[in-house]
Amino acid sequence: MQEKDCPFCKIIRGEEKAEVVFEDNLVTALLHIAPVNEGHILLVPQQHQGGASGLSNEYLHRMMEIAPQIASVAMRAIKADGYNILLSNGACAGQFVQHASLHIIPRFPDDGVILPTFSDTANQLPSDEAEELGQKIKRKLSTRL
Repeated sequence: MQEKDCPFCKIIRGEEKAEVVFEDNLVTALLHIAPVNEGHILLVPQQHQGGASGLSNEYLHRMMEIAPQIASVAMRAIKADGYNILLSNGACAGQFVQHASLHIIPRFPDDGVILPTFSDTANQLPSDEAEELGQKIKRKLSTRL
């Protein structure tokens, strides 16, 4: 199913123009229209999928399988030093189009892009809080997986 007004679905149907860099029967990779860095690519499922939480295993697997390959080739093409792969789910996480999309963001030294590094010990979770939170999540997971 493709959503009538979804911009990614319109691109996939050929109704909107985009610079598509890769396409197969499951995914389309296109240059982002407002890139964080040169070579910023969006990888989207061919079929409308509202967000990461609802992605079928088939699409999720293909996206995670092909993203590092696309990222590596893009890195070489534009002489980037690294890349980030980012999957946002929900508006508060930065998902502005309700169609799942995986961001492939090439990185350069001193590019000014700020993403969390997860190495700041100032925000370290105390062990008792970690245990309590871990148990809470485990309980929910046991009823859902």
